[in-house]
Amino acid sequence: MDNNQTPHIAVWVNEHTRVPMQYVRENEIVLNIGATASHNLTIDNEWINFSARFSGVAHDIWIPIGHVISIFARESGEGMGFEVEPYQTESEKQGVEPLHLVEKETTDSAKEKPSENKDDTPPENGGTKPKKGLKLVK
Repeated sequence: MDNNQTPHIAVWVNEHTRVPMQYVRENEIVLNIGATASHNLTIDNEWINFSARFSGVAHDIWIPIGHVISIFARESGEGMGFEVEPYQTESEKQGVEPLHLVEKETTDSAKEKPSENKDDTPPENGGTKPKKGLKLVK
C-alpha cells in the first residue's frame, strides 16, 4: 500500500475457510485485501478476517492464517509465497497426538509383530508416521 500497489492474497480453501464458494477455483481463491476492497481487516496469529463485497453482496471472510498461499501486488505480481499449513480444530489436533501412536506401539501384539512398513507411518496413512501437510503449488 505504501508503494501504491494493491495487496492480494491467494488462499487455499477447505471446510475451515469461509469465503463465497462461487469464486473458488480448484480449491483456491484470490482476494483483494486493500483498504478500498476490505473493511475491518484483522490479521492475527490464527485468522484473517474482513468484510468484502462480491457482486454488490457483503460477505464476512474468515481465513485460517496457514491457508494463505501467497501475498502479492496486483500491479506487479511481486510478493512472497508460503507453505500451506492446514487448520486443525482442537479435537482434530487431539486425534493425532503422538501419545496415540505410543500407546499403539506398546501393546503386546505390536511387540510380537514387527512392522512391515519401513517408513514407520500409521496404517491409516500407509505406515506409522503422520504425513506432512500440503506442498506449495505455483
